[in-house]
Amino acid sequence: MNEKAKQFWTGVRAEFPLLIGVFPFGMIYGALAMNAGLSKPASQMMSSIVFAGSSQFVTTQLVHEAAPGFVIVLTIAVVNLRHMLYSASLAPHLAHLSLRWKTLLSYLLTDEAYAPSVIKYEREGVQPFSHWFVFGAGLALWSTWQVSTALGIFLGTAIPESWSLDFALPLTFIAMVVPVLKGRPYIAAALSAGVVALVAYSLPFKLGLILAALVGIVVGTYLEGRNAQREAM
Repeated sequence: MNEKAKQFWTGVRAEFPLLIGVFPFGMIYGALAMNAGLSKPASQMMSSIVFAGSSQFVTTQLVHEAAPGFVIVLTIAVVNLRHMLYSASLAPHLAHLSLRWKTLLSYLLTDEAYAPSVIKYEREGVQPFSHWFVFGAGLALWSTWQVSTALGIFLGTAIPESWSLDFALPLTFIAMVVPVLKGRPYIAAALSAGVVALVAYSLPFKLGLILAALVGIVVGTYLEGRNAQREAM
């Protein structure tokens, strides 16, 4: 096995534990999209084009609640701000790649793909063909998301509520977040966002998520800035 294939399959294997939680999450999204009134093609295309589970969940809920279009767009934009942070975090490790590779990896970069990738780069640094690891992790997630979405769409309401598949989502995010909570800024950002999300849960149109995301970003950025100032002194 050459080095490219080795890195690729290492990325797939690193992603596999997270896929256990992603699969039921995708099925739930597909079923909710149907209940919200979206067509089957539109529901599947959202998974293929948008490819952002949290945003897709929020979209289906807001569509179901007949939220104004600008609220839907604003909510999705804020929820997806974290992808800019992911990209900025991995950018130094991927700076040497061609525009084609950067475009492909940016499309595949999601929460679950970022977590094992950033851990790998922090442990090993940039190695030849290490971007194939990111590609393998991202492609494994993308494929799983498409299949699970399709199953949710076609099974729809046939999925028994007693299965309680929604438990997999928080477990997946916990598994992703805990390994990267290294240092005060990361922990403070996660805790502050979590507290605000709970306190603002009752706000309409899921606006509590927007507020929680903004608070987490502000707190983390502020503390990171203070750390940088101390190191510079």
